[in-house]
Amino acid sequence: MKCGLLGEKLGHSYSPQIHSELADYEYKLYEKAPDEVEDFVRNGDWHGLNVTIPYKKTVIPFCDELSDTARAIGSVNTLLRRPDGTIFGDNTDAFGFETLLDSTVKTDIAGKKALVLGTGGASVTVCAVLRARGAVVVPISRSGEDNYDNLDRHEDAAIVVNATPVGMYPKNGVSPVELDVFPRLEAVLDVVYNPARTALLMQAEARGIPCAGGLTMLVAQAKRSAEIYLGHTLPDSELKRITALLSHGMQNIVLVGMPGCGKSSVGRRLAERLGRPLLEADAEIEKAAGLTIPEIFEREGEQGFRRRESAALRELGKRSGTVISTGGGCVTRPENYAPLHQNGTIVWLRRDLNCLAREGRPLSLNADLSAMYAVRKPLYERFADLTADNSGTLEETVDAILEVLR
Repeated sequence: MKCGLLGEKLGHSYSPQIHSELADYEYKLYEKAPDEVEDFVRNGDWHGLNVTIPYKKTVIPFCDELSDTARAIGSVNTLLRRPDGTIFGDNTDAFGFETLLDSTVKTDIAGKKALVLGTGGASVTVCAVLRARGAVVVPISRSGEDNYDNLDRHEDAAIVVNATPVGMYPKNGVSPVELDVFPRLEAVLDVVYNPARTALLMQAEARGIPCAGGLTMLVAQAKRSAEIYLGHTLPDSELKRITALLSHGMQNIVLVGMPGCGKSSVGRRLAERLGRPLLEADAEIEKAAGLTIPEIFEREGEQGFRRRESAALRELGKRSGTVISTGGGCVTRPENYAPLHQNGTIVWLRRDLNCLAREGRPLSLNADLSAMYAVRKPLYERFADLTADNSGTLEETVDAILEVLR
């Protein structure tokens, strides 16, 4: 069986990995220009196709039959070539969003106001699902009656769903709205899955509002597509397993801790054990500046170094599936938390102060480490998702981190 993903510009896609976990069939990426789509759909050598932007409406005229869901929404993201050669079109994005919604919102949403940011293809599907659940749905556009300049009229919103690409890699760190406008929010959802935590979701997280990104939706729609291709259902447990597998692989492991606590050596070994790239913040800073860390301190002072460090962390934090070793003082700037947290599990590496290496570290070379630690300890606690002790051997430390991550 030959399956794949049809789109105009696909770049990196997680779909091949997801489908390889779901079933044993070929799954390729098919990048096609607009004038190639009809011939490929009608005559190409494929059995099942997922369809992504901008072709979810384009392929509808090429279908001999549509599912009720696809017809109602006016969007097709799954094609099946039947044995008689006819083409069946379905929309599994709706099932994907239903799964995301049900995994996050545990209460009845009937009668509650739901704001859907955007009016594109993803928005149409999201709106259809929410309306079917009885929500009062308000799409938000740039220039329509309900827009980003009059959001205050919707302060009673219970749910916000971002159905736009705002905040998606590589334009991380941008949120389509500020959540302070909505004091009665019960849930925030984002169809974006890279980064794992968009700026919108981190706002919700900071306010204690249930929230989730689009990875569950991505895997769920793929599972339903695979069932259409195969002609039989797959275990529901596959959804949870594959989502966890992807989430683990996409997450960065970010090491923070006092200067000289062993972040570089632990990071290097972690990267070797996991087969991941190691990204060292200090090395990236030196590369960008064309200067060593001591030279930067000498010429620009600590403030100059911290500005360069924050710029480096904003870029490093956009990456996925890496090990990141940070400088000991990165936690002193609160703005560094979001870039590291968006795709990362932050590990505070602890070590006895008497065992910390000082050589080549401008701030700790002649410093009172006890006083420095007293200031930084609550900052490490605020940043960290978990802690690891680095008082034993390197392998013991790495084993302990990997065990907790599992």
